[in-house]
Amino acid sequence: MAVDGAQGLPRLVFVKMKQYGAGALERYRNLNTYSKLFVWGTLCLYAALGSFIIIVGPDRIGQTLYNFAQKISHYPYGWLILFSVFLVISFPPAVGHTTLITLCGYAYGMKGFPIAAAGSLAGSAVTFVVLRLLFSRRLHKWSQSNEKWQALETVIAAKGLPLIMLIRASPFPPWVYSNALFASIQSVALWQFFLATFVVFPKIAIFVFVGSRLASLSDGEQRSHMDTTTKILNISISVGGVLIAAVASWIIYRLMKKEILHLEGISPEIDELAAEAIEEAEEGAPLLGHHSESRTSFELTA
Repeated sequence: MAVDGAQGLPRLVFVKMKQYGAGALERYRNLNTYSKLFVWGTLCLYAALGSFIIIVGPDRIGQTLYNFAQKISHYPYGWLILFSVFLVISFPPAVGHTTLITLCGYAYGMKGFPIAAAGSLAGSAVTFVVLRLLFSRRLHKWSQSNEKWQALETVIAAKGLPLIMLIRASPFPPWVYSNALFASIQSVALWQFFLATFVVFPKIAIFVFVGSRLASLSDGEQRSHMDTTTKILNISISVGGVLIAAVASWIIYRLMKKEILHLEGISPEIDELAAEAIEEAEEGAPLLGHHSESRTSFELTA
């Protein structure tokens, strides 16, 4: 039986990968032109970034990042520079939230955690308020005509703060689009969104810690004084921290999906539409995205 199970595992993995691949392809085909261009632009960006790392070399990039971080840490108001950048990158379609958190670790070690935490809180709150004020008319029009968003609002209104916190802790949608997502949902109050953001603090702490470990490995002078055991230990701790964050994020994402799809007192159809709305949030709907027209709206009742 154990042998059969071991032989069946690769097949199970292959089947799952095939299912996810088919689902991703189907979702891509359903995207409009704007969204497809966004996908290809993202792929090109990552390809260019990978090529840059290969050509320039990780050592030179790490040393440059370390030198830059040290310059910031020696400025009297270096922390304010990082804090201000958090405000900027919290708006879609900016990227780099996790990188900036890691940079706080590079520059200040674990003392960078308060900067990263406060910057994330302030940036997300400002984004929430600004987007909701700027797009209030579009928000009202969207929520009246899009059945997926009506479903999502119904689900969040039914579950309240616990579900908001679970979605906030999930890696999907990403940071900036999560900010836009909650700004788009009328039933979510600013205080709820603010409190829910505290659940990302453990993840922030992990990446600040990883940044502090990578800083010592990135500096050639410090690295030259390390023995092999110390280098391996620092690398293992850094990789382990990232893996822990990734596994925890995936578990939270699965829990979030399960929670949305199995809410008591709400029909399965509404649950499914709400889950689809979460998946589409990466495109910035409804505040920033351009989507295909929704199906005929129907009245959602619990």
